Amino acid sequence: MTVPNINRFARLKKIQVVQASRYLYIRFVATTGDAMGMNMVSKGSERALTTILEQFPDMEILSLSGNFCTDKKPSAVNWLEGRGKSVVSEAVIPAKIVKSVLKTTVAALVDLNISKNLMGSAMAGSIGGFNAHAANVVTAIFIATGQDPAQNTTSSNCITLMEPTGPDGSDLYISCTMPSIEVGTVGGGTILPPQAACLQMLGLRGSTGKSGDNAGELARVICATVLAGELSLMSALAAGHLVKSHLRHNRSTLNVIADTSGTSISKAKCVESDNSVFDVCNNSQSLAQKGPEICISQGARTSETTAGLIEPGTCVLKAS
Repeated sequence: MTVPNINRFARLKKIQVVQASRYLYIRFVATTGDAMGMNMVSKGSERALTTILEQFPDMEILSLSGNFCTDKKPSAVNWLEGRGKSVVSEAVIPAKIVKSVLKTTVAALVDLNISKNLMGSAMAGSIGGFNAHAANVVTAIFIATGQDPAQNTTSSNCITLMEPTGPDGSDLYISCTMPSIEVGTVGGGTILPPQAACLQMLGLRGSTGKSGDNAGELARVICATVLAGELSLMSALAAGHLVKSHLRHNRSTLNVIADTSGTSISKAKCVESDNSVFDVCNNSQSLAQKGPEICISQGARTSETTAGLIEPGTCVLKAS
């Protein structure tokens, strides 16, 4: 059903209603073409509430938004019912690639995915967080293509699954299921020149072809990129390369670093603090015992080399 006099792209598909005592929460579900669609759905919802009020004058409208949407907040309803685009990406990685490129094994990846992404997230009481770092990829692409970065909260909902596959079970099957990717290729930040250029590079700028195709394709690009990121990070964890890679490729150790006096230190020099030396040039010398105390900019410490100053970290152990 088209919402009259509101927008020619909005199509109402269904209405979900839940009740708590005298309070009624209504969730309007609509397609919005290639736009993310929050504004047009808000306009349509307001028009619908006005019409309902005419039929039931004793009703009181408390708010246009009742948090049953749910926008920019973790929620079970988005995880189960979806919001925006719902996408599944999958791939089969040959065993020889897992061994030669990812430097690990299929068995190790499958076991780690269960113990970390599934069990670990369940222990944390996560909703939609059954993945390694989907939010990193989602946020990066959102900023680059003019999406609303705050909607990363919902759009990063993802469950990553891995299992052995192939004739002899030696290859790796990996999939990412993302039920609530909120994206558009028209409106909002997509009109900004840098963001429009990024969409143009993807061949997804504006609205071309069938209405909604470009936005749907952008959601598929995001989900596929999340899968690649999941495979990379999980392989680094399984191989024990995560911290070493962070120290070697840390942004703070590339090119020029500012020291506490406000001057710069070139890559060829080393940073020295509290009798601990870190070789910025080639990372050939490991951090000494006081390595976590190394400061590479005034008043700040890198999260990679500082333990417990900003946020807690966890590890997973398995008894033999």
